[in-house]
Amino acid sequence: MFGRLFFDSWLAVLMISPIAIPWTLLQRKNESIRKCRQIGIQFKDAIFSVLTSLKAGFSIENSFLEARRDMDLLYGKNSDISFYLSRISKGLKNSVPLEKLIFGMGKETGNSDIQDFALVFAVAKRSGGNMTEIIDRTISVISGKLEVEKEIDVLISAKRLEAKIMNMVPFFIIFYISITSPGFFDALYHNFFGIILMTVCMVIYCISYVLSEKIVNIRI
Repeated sequence: MFGRLFFDSWLAVLMISPIAIPWTLLQRKNESIRKCRQIGIQFKDAIFSVLTSLKAGFSIENSFLEARRDMDLLYGKNSDISFYLSRISKGLKNSVPLEKLIFGMGKETGNSDIQDFALVFAVAKRSGGNMTEIIDRTISVISGKLEVEKEIDVLISAKRLEAKIMNMVPFFIIFYISITSPGFFDALYHNFFGIILMTVCMVIYCISYVLSEKIVNIRI
């Protein structure tokens, strides 16, 4: 789109095509952030299930085994949380410490809440802390954080949609004028000053796109 609409050249398409690499990396980063947030929500539900089992008299290890069954019913066996709880179940059967398994889950998913929970859990387990109270407090903290994130998403959802529309507007304008008024952009194509001007416009657009992504993607 840059090569054809900004420069009207297939050579420009080939020269500019490497720009797809940072764009793809940015989209992967956004996808990883989305997955990290999603696994945080699922983990909150999982430890809530653990808390219920603890109150029913189960040990902490058996509570996580029960939580896996609950998450299979709630999110499905192919969900992320079921996958990680399945690994935790296998680790427990192989006598791997639970806190190590939880921390490994947090590190692999990149979720700081899970890692923090694992560290607190490890300290509480060594010092004989009240697991029920700790998990209850953890659920409250994570729930509060998720609630704030949800409120932020609601507040900026309209702005996020506006940003997506504005990102497409320059391409639409150039394409529309090129169709309705052939030759209008001839002065900007296939000459030195036109190429420089369109290159500057393209750079400004890329900077604006990155800034808009940072503005509408707020993390807590």
